[in-house]
Amino acid sequence: MKPPYKITSRILELIASISEKIGEVNAAYLYRPPTELRKKNRIKTIQSSLEIEGNSLSLDQITAIIDNKRIIAPKKDILEVKNAIKAYNNLESYNPTSLVSFCKAHQILMKGLIENAGKIRTKSVGIIKEVTITHVAPPGNIVKSLVKDLFTYLKTDQDLTIIKSCVFHYEIEFIHPFMDGNGRIGRLWQTVILRQYSPVFEFLPIESLIKTRQAEYYKILGDSDNKGDSTGFIEFLLQIINESLEELLTNQNVNLTSKDRIDIFKEKIRQSSFNRQDYMRQFKDISSATASRDLKLAVNEGIITKTGDKRTTLYRFKK
Repeated sequence: MKPPYKITSRILELIASISEKIGEVNAAYLYRPPTELRKKNRIKTIQSSLEIEGNSLSLDQITAIIDNKRIIAPKKDILEVKNAIKAYNNLESYNPTSLVSFCKAHQILMKGLIENAGKIRTKSVGIIKEVTITHVAPPGNIVKSLVKDLFTYLKTDQDLTIIKSCVFHYEIEFIHPFMDGNGRIGRLWQTVILRQYSPVFEFLPIESLIKTRQAEYYKILGDSDNKGDSTGFIEFLLQIINESLEELLTNQNVNLTSKDRIDIFKEKIRQSSFNRQDYMRQFKDISSATASRDLKLAVNEGIITKTGDKRTTLYRFKK
């Protein structure tokens, strides 16, 4: 069954704004930011998603862990961060419409933190905030069928991927398919789904904006539970995505290195042969000398092969 929600005028307005911003992102090559910016945004994503769940580690501490430096912190918090780093580093390997892949990602996120990480729950569970039960999840005997239906919706429904990513996020929080770690896997998997919509979402720290509006995030989850559909939650997340793109376009002053340009061009040209003019048409703001240096560097590093000479020179990326 298709999860209950409505396509409102607000949803359409936000999607139009997001599409326009993604066009600007592509024009500025921000869909694949420089290496240092990708690392910075990935750290922000991990820190924000885990802080929502009560993790105490700072951006500097997570950076130290990534750089293989020792830090003083609770063992559980360190393990959560190490697991999240591994889970997010594996983004390209996940199949967004595969339940098996989804469970594997949860196993990575929660390894050593709970028993049966990656296993769909069969027991009943509720969410308690302080002393109040805020959500009673569906009984354990129907959880697996609910999750299978959700993945069928994700794979076959004709609505836009960006809408389905928001619906999926909400439904995972509602179904609560695992005994713990549902919030972090829901946010991670929305990123996995959004990568289909645009590669910019792999390194866009949407979680950091969710964290700044954490109370509203949980309130809208509760409101959607009470109303029996995820329309309000979809509007909220689309607004978050729109604001994240706006922040990226406003604040990121990107200076591409030779390696960044080569990486971007490789994604575009793939295995086709090309010449220096083809390369310069992609990067209109560089000189012919800069283009020649880029290509020479890539040849010397064994990234591309070169045939011919002078005007007949052709290049091709190695497999």
